[in-house]
Amino acid sequence: MAEEKEEVVLFPFMAQGHIIPFLALALHLEKRQKYHITIVNTSLNIRKLRSSLPPNSSITLSEIPFNPSQHGLPPNTENTDAIPYNLVIRLIQASTTLKPAFTNLLRNKNRRLLVIADIFFGWTAAVAKELGAFHLIFSGCGGYGLACYYSLWLNLPHRRVDPAQEFFTLPDFPEALDIHRTQLPNNISEADGSDAWSLFQQQNLSEWVNSDGVLFNTVHGLDSVGLGYFKRKLNRPVWAIGPIISAGSGSRGKGGGINPKLCTEWLEAKPCNSVLFVCFGSMNTISASQMMELGKALERCGKSFIWVVRPPIGFDINSEFREDEWLPEGFVERVQESGKGLVVRDWAPQLEILSHSAVSVFLSHCGWNSVLESLSQGVPILGWPMAAEQFYNCKLLEEEVGVCVEVARGKSCEVKCDDIAEKIALVMEETEKGIATRKKAGYVRDVIRDALKDEVGFKGSSVKAMDEFLSAALS
Repeated sequence: MAEEKEEVVLFPFMAQGHIIPFLALALHLEKRQKYHITIVNTSLNIRKLRSSLPPNSSITLSEIPFNPSQHGLPPNTENTDAIPYNLVIRLIQASTTLKPAFTNLLRNKNRRLLVIADIFFGWTAAVAKELGAFHLIFSGCGGYGLACYYSLWLNLPHRRVDPAQEFFTLPDFPEALDIHRTQLPNNISEADGSDAWSLFQQQNLSEWVNSDGVLFNTVHGLDSVGLGYFKRKLNRPVWAIGPIISAGSGSRGKGGGINPKLCTEWLEAKPCNSVLFVCFGSMNTISASQMMELGKALERCGKSFIWVVRPPIGFDINSEFREDEWLPEGFVERVQESGKGLVVRDWAPQLEILSHSAVSVFLSHCGWNSVLESLSQGVPILGWPMAAEQFYNCKLLEEEVGVCVEVARGKSCEVKCDDIAEKIALVMEETEKGIATRKKAGYVRDVIRDALKDEVGFKGSSVKAMDEFLSAALS
């Protein structure tokens, strides 16, 4: 009977890149039909989640009150999608005030309880422990990328070397080898230990040891080095249960994006492995000058492409896209007339695009959700990391896995159209590098498929990890 089901409470941070993997995990657990599943969030995020749930889903959505204006945020600011990057830390700090409401919510549950919380919600571990609930951190990031990010925040190693020294190593993660200063996101590069980001992360990350383990949306066969870091660092079990991907979970934004059917029809007219897909995720955009150079490069390389555009840095992300100002003159008309390009505002059905046989390569910000969607389809990556752990995802994929070529780095680096066009050709054409990268991406796709296999006599590593964590948490 439903009353006897054990209770799983999932609590993602208020950002699409965090909510998407949590929703995918909730839908995955729902299939087992053994648990009563609740996703907790603030009201605007719950409203968005409600429209993403299948009509027959039994998942409960539970609101907790949050008033952004009490924290110096604009009204209705309940998700990082709605604010400029400089206000993200304010939303993160404000999220700690959800503690009393979340504690009350858990207190009112009278079943056996498993709490799965976000990497930004380290404080939930102590709350769960106090109430006798099993607690896990769930990372939508991969192990390697998050290990670099975790180590950087706790050690700030770049502060301890001569400013003129471009490379440094991580004291507790030597496996990552040299890290270059340009691979630091702005908030880490500027951190001195007493700034708002440092104070939050040092507190947050040090609370992970109170958890009973960490779940990663990754595959052990690709990411064992990063997973090993957390095992030894936290002395807790670590389970690689990915990739957990749910189709159609992207955020459409205010511009509405493109009708998936139109997208598919456009791709159907293209030869196999001939299209470049360009998208920088739900939170990132590039500078106006970078956008101009990228536009020129897409024309120069002569490849067919789908490009998801948003206003450049410094402009309201939800404002109207001004193609005459931010793209080469006549660009949209030319690529439409020639049939070479599809310029999409705001949103595109990413997984459907990546799974289409016409798509050859993905020019991406290397956010981990995007990486998993790409590699699960055997599509190699042109990396343009911009923030958070994306630099180290790109580093892993290029240096260790061999499925990526970095095309640019960061939101302020100078890019030249010739260099971008050259990198596109390198990976998409029959060059030695291109052939090897595409072949490796096909091999990685097979590793991912094996990890997800659940057949008589064979369980993949991710399926086994899912069984193990549920058994540890609820047996």
